[in-house]
Amino acid sequence: MPEISRFFGIVVTIFYNDHAPPHFHVRYNDFRAKLSIADLNVIEGQLPKRVLTLVLEWAFEHRAELMEDWVLAMKKKQLKPISPLE
Repeated sequence: MPEISRFFGIVVTIFYNDHAPPHFHVRYNDFRAKLSIADLNVIEGQLPKRVLTLVLEWAFEHRAELMEDWVLAMKKKQLKPISPLE
């Protein structure tokens, strides 16, 4: 599971050859969630409200890069790191 970004203890990954719809995974302490790239809805899991707010802010800013990494992952190519939330 390639890590594409990390900020404030939040780890963002995209898995190679994962199933549709395009999505990314988030880990924070013992919390796990999977979010849709298209609409940024939580598909599975949960995160603390403050963490989810930070993730959504970051993902909104980097949605095109997330989609680019999703396409690369489906082609089993190296993913590009995405700048963290500052």
